[in-house]
Amino acid sequence: MEVFVEDQEIPASFTDEAALEEFMTRPTWALVRSLEALSGDIMVLGVGGKMGPTLARLAKRAAPSKSIIGVARFSTSGLREKLEGHGIKTIQADLLDRNALAGLPKPENVVFMAGRKFGSTGSEALTWAMNTFMPGLVAEAFGNSRIVAISTLCVYPFVDVNSGGATEDLAPNPPGEYAQSCVGRERMFQHFSNTLDTPGCIIRLSYAIDMRYGVLFDVASAVHEGRAIDLSMGHANVIWQGDANAQILMALNHCSVPAWPLNLSGRSIMSIKWLAGEFANRFGKRAIFTGTPATSAWVANTDKAAALFGDPVVPIDRMIDWCADWVAGGGVSLGKPTHFEVRDGAY
Repeated sequence: MEVFVEDQEIPASFTDEAALEEFMTRPTWALVRSLEALSGDIMVLGVGGKMGPTLARLAKRAAPSKSIIGVARFSTSGLREKLEGHGIKTIQADLLDRNALAGLPKPENVVFMAGRKFGSTGSEALTWAMNTFMPGLVAEAFGNSRIVAISTLCVYPFVDVNSGGATEDLAPNPPGEYAQSCVGRERMFQHFSNTLDTPGCIIRLSYAIDMRYGVLFDVASAVHEGRAIDLSMGHANVIWQGDANAQILMALNHCSVPAWPLNLSGRSIMSIKWLAGEFANRFGKRAIFTGTPATSAWVANTDKAAALFGDPVVPIDRMIDWCADWVAGGGVSLGKPTHFEVRDGAY
């Protein structure tokens, strides 16, 4: 019998990756009801990224009668076998290949998670191909599906950190080619939504948190190791990855024509300096800083998501406790720093 988030207390810590992923993929009753009301199976395009494996497993646990299909190049050894062990069907394919796209099943529901960020500087052409051209190919190939496409808060310009965060009606106008290519991704999904009547929702995600990577991990590691923390980007929103995955899946029931944008992150705007102080207190160490917090940042107003899905299950204090315990105990890292401090858009 499946165990739901509401049936047990939120754990105080995680002993290992297996325990972490078990809780991260434990569904809520709200997600179960949402997927019960959703017709058709679900395909996750780009399932091999940081969030894809846990999102696919969460979908299968919440809707065991549905076929959950994960598509990726599967360059990470063992990932395909791990997903199939959780009941997820897998297909190896390059989403830049028109023939491969044409040969994929066409389920009613698609979650698009593919994209490129790090390594963009110096190979901008590939970044644009991955973030703009490929979404166009996908949107055209899956014109008869519902599509939830993962975008980024980086499509916005910086906003005042005391403003409450960028709202969805703020026009995209970001710094740097990476973020500009993400605007291109959104425009491709919007264009094909308009021309093919494809229902869509574009998720502008800000910092999903896993103990193995993310803003919390980056700050905690710096404090624990005695490294200076750059405060240039002095504020951020974060959300527990399990909550983010659940809201992304629930967004399939809120797709419309034209495809519309939705901010997804934690409800509060967090000071990086405050966060470092919280870790310093837990570690019994001193936080070291460089730079001065700017009065603006990439921060989000998530009122619309909260109205649709409610508040995230895991609060920020619990995430900080988890991350402090994980880092202090030598927990594994994915080795993928967020570079949250970057303000020029060059990654």
